[in-house]
Amino acid sequence: MMYCLMHKDVYVADIVIDEADGTLLRKGKVYEKSHMPVGTVRKGIVDGNALRHWWAGRSIPASRDGIEDVLRGLGIPSTTLLIEKCMGLSLSDQYWIRPRGSDTAWADVNFFENEFSEDMGDLLLGARADAGHISMRSPDNTSDGVLRKRWKIFDGRRCLVKAGSGPLMQEPFNEAIASILMGSQGIDHVEYSLAWQGRRPVCICEDFIGPDTELVTGYGLTRSVPKDRGRTTYALYVSVCEEAGIDIVPFLDRMLAIDYIMMNGDRHMNNFGLVRDAETLEYLGPAPVYDTGTSLGCDVRTEWFPEEISDSAKPFESTFEKQLGLVSDLSWFDGDAMLSALPRVE
Repeated sequence: MMYCLMHKDVYVADIVIDEADGTLLRKGKVYEKSHMPVGTVRKGIVDGNALRHWWAGRSIPASRDGIEDVLRGLGIPSTTLLIEKCMGLSLSDQYWIRPRGSDTAWADVNFFENEFSEDMGDLLLGARADAGHISMRSPDNTSDGVLRKRWKIFDGRRCLVKAGSGPLMQEPFNEAIASILMGSQGIDHVEYSLAWQGRRPVCICEDFIGPDTELVTGYGLTRSVPKDRGRTTYALYVSVCEEAGIDIVPFLDRMLAIDYIMMNGDRHMNNFGLVRDAETLEYLGPAPVYDTGTSLGCDVRTEWFPEEISDSAKPFESTFEKQLGLVSDLSWFDGDAMLSALPRVE
């Protein structure tokens, strides 16, 4: 089926989506190249394979905890089909799709300003429901990551509710700990709070993206330029940010330092990035630090700690020691403030 790829109300390109599995088959005419998703244009040419990869990346990962049961209950073969069910809308950026010939406007459908169904969120966090009565108009269809999660509106605020994994379900506690540590150092971060849903611990954070901004991940940014063989991923990312008018080094110093302290093994290239104005396309600065839950050995057996964890660093080096070596300045770090911020256990 033919769709218009939209960026807010900008008609960006024609695309064809397979009705059987939801994959993007091909792109048609491109109308606004500058508004194409970051990472899909190289040397001024729109890369069809990169666009297909970007579209597939909007879907819930097949490795998401419990997603197979959800798909089976809905009678849907793949998570990519869920993207089409919500018009590709997300709470991380302003891209969406509309059928050719439709005059639907961004203001009428976006999830930043309009209500959305909680049905998919209920299912993704383990609830059972009658598939015949499920509304799939939800940003949960385009949420990333392997942990169970959902979007929910609290007093008008769009908030992400995220659960843990395994028998210990430690990730929500780690997010709260990371918030305390970063708060003590004045590091710009997403604030996570703890809550319980039944017997399941969850963490809750407010969306740091709004109706006029969007997240551009490190992955998309580095894919937008050719990678020199002699240049490291770190150097490439710093260079791309410089071209965008952002001095990213001070932020990276803080992010890598907190990842070292938390022994965060999940800082992949989609777990950090820049925020930009969705209309002017101006980069506004680094996104606050988010997703630090897969840390403190949450998925490692105690007897393997810390040897197993030390070799799980991402995204610039393979060990935390080497990655800490990339930090250029630690004069901002206040160890006493960090220790005093931690709650005391009597």
